[in-house]
Amino acid sequence: MTALEDKPIADEGVPAGAAPVSEEQVLSTLNADGSRNWLCPRVSPGRFWQARRITAYLLIVLFTIVPYLKVNGRPLMLLDVMHRRFTFFGVTFLPTDTLLMALLIVSVFLLIFLVTALFGRVWCGWACPQTVYMEFLYRPIERLFDGAPGSRRSAKKAKGLRRVLKHVAFVLCSVFLANTFLAYFVPPEQLFRWIAGSPLQHPTAFLVMAITTALMLFDFGYFREQTCLVACPYGRLQSALVDRHSMIITYDEKRGEPRGKKRTSKKGAAQDVSLPVAAPQQGDCIDCHKCVTTCPTGIDIRNGLQMECIGCAQCIDACDDVMDKIGRPRGLIRYSSQAVVSGEARHFVRPRVIVYPTVMAVLLGIFAVLITSRASAEAQVLPRQGAPFYALDTGEIANQVRMRLVNRGNSSAQYTLSIASPDGARLDMEDSTIELEPTQSETVGFVVVLPPELFGARGRCDLEILVTGSDGFTKTVSYHVLGPVHRSGR
Repeated sequence: MTALEDKPIADEGVPAGAAPVSEEQVLSTLNADGSRNWLCPRVSPGRFWQARRITAYLLIVLFTIVPYLKVNGRPLMLLDVMHRRFTFFGVTFLPTDTLLMALLIVSVFLLIFLVTALFGRVWCGWACPQTVYMEFLYRPIERLFDGAPGSRRSAKKAKGLRRVLKHVAFVLCSVFLANTFLAYFVPPEQLFRWIAGSPLQHPTAFLVMAITTALMLFDFGYFREQTCLVACPYGRLQSALVDRHSMIITYDEKRGEPRGKKRTSKKGAAQDVSLPVAAPQQGDCIDCHKCVTTCPTGIDIRNGLQMECIGCAQCIDACDDVMDKIGRPRGLIRYSSQAVVSGEARHFVRPRVIVYPTVMAVLLGIFAVLITSRASAEAQVLPRQGAPFYALDTGEIANQVRMRLVNRGNSSAQYTLSIASPDGARLDMEDSTIELEPTQSETVGFVVVLPPELFGARGRCDLEILVTGSDGFTKTVSYHVLGPVHRSGR
């Protein structure tokens, strides 16, 4: 007997963990009685799986080190929600950068729309952290302790010590992922202090880390592929983002149907190997269900494009392996488009492929102009509080003013405040020089003192406050102060 005869290809049935094909089925993870259908997809180690595995491990390394990389002394990426500072590629955005953030976010969404229009959900199957960690970290651990899906060891599941060790491994991985996730929101130095210090020193931070770890364990240990099926909106947007010419995973129905078992015949006396061959009226699909049992979301790709398909290409690897064994050409399931599979010509250039990058280029151009012309600091007078003015013993009128200063530069700088106009006005504060670290902001208060004749008949005086920085920053801030009506004034 040969290896091909040792491993029969024809109908193997649908093993445990595969989604049953049913007209009543709503989700592949949901049984007809409403109970959870646990998916245990088989691994199909073909060329796409090998490429995805290399990509996944590179991405795991990248996801881990990105928060610790720095550009110009700043993090490569840090979403500091507590202090409302968001850093991307060394550029820090503050709450006042609403327009810049909006341009960047819209451009990112347009990029997602463009990639989806061209290649479908390639992000989901190849680069999404949910897929990367689920398929190349947690599931391998599960197979290590439970055995490969379909094996006798897998049917019995992990018990005793193996079960305990599996859950310990899941917890350790979840702790690692929780700290990796938090590193994108908390400066690494502060995160290291949390990890090294006692939980009693920072109970709130410890609680945040514990909750994040629990959520990671819940997601990858229990909720799993349902995150893609139920929680993630990307699949639901897919129908609006792709068209008939988008590159997606397709089943060639013309070639594969009608499907069914194949009869066997001798293929030459020299080889003397029994191989399945298709009857003239049958297609190439032998209905082995390998494309279903290997799918991480449990769908049958032969039913056409579905919301649950994440474009991972496991069904392609499984089907190609079967085609090799039955002597048929590969590509029954392949990366293609609905138009090409239907016999139409593929059109790479089409309206949405032109509109998305054009609009994105315009937005990024505006973003680049605004970011390069942005000053190294920011000075803004805040709304007045309390009494609008009060009189001093000298007869002069005083106004309390608050100004917010922000250092946007990459190094510390000193800023000096002074009155540019009108003549006769003076600034009264303990120290008119303020030193700020990079990205640091501070609200300073001072008193502006003016003679009463400057207010005139309207009871107000236009003021210009000059802010100069040691980094070359200069800005004149216009502001009006209030005072008593002066009939004999200017």
